[in-house]
Amino acid sequence: MENIEGLVHVPSNRPLSTERVAAYLELREWQFTEAGKGDLAGAWNGNTFHFMVTGRNDEILQVRGQWQHTLDASETGRIAGITNAWNLERFWPKTFWRSAEGTVSVFVDVSTDLEFGAADDQLAQHIECGLQSGLQFFQVLDHQFPEISGVERKETPTPDEA
Repeated sequence: MENIEGLVHVPSNRPLSTERVAAYLELREWQFTEAGKGDLAGAWNGNTFHFMVTGRNDEILQVRGQWQHTLDASETGRIAGITNAWNLERFWPKTFWRSAEGTVSVFVDVSTDLEFGAADDQLAQHIECGLQSGLQFFQVLDHQFPEISGVERKETPTPDEA
């Protein structure tokens, strides 16, 4: 079956599923649990990541992480500046924060539309992208907030350094 200008549908693409995501996490020997609604969750360097299959037809893979530390609401302006700068300079992950009850939580998100399925290596790449790019951002936060993370302060790296 031909599509755009000679491109051919590759039959190795398979539909996205929570089972396929779990199989990859197991292959990597990463610890995770089911976190309700079929979501999978685990901790990497103390940060929680969720792997969700969502969308009207379960076609979207969402890898969402939460930084292990919370900030005082007085840091809202600073964290907004850090997340905005990151989002302007990089494709992944999308970074954002939420404020509730006097604290600020920081999140990362990589969502991928896999409507036409994905080969195993493609699925692995999307999972790795969400996880590794999220950990990169959390490392930046650790260096920006050493008073709560316990690591040495370091200026936010340029895109080439991160």
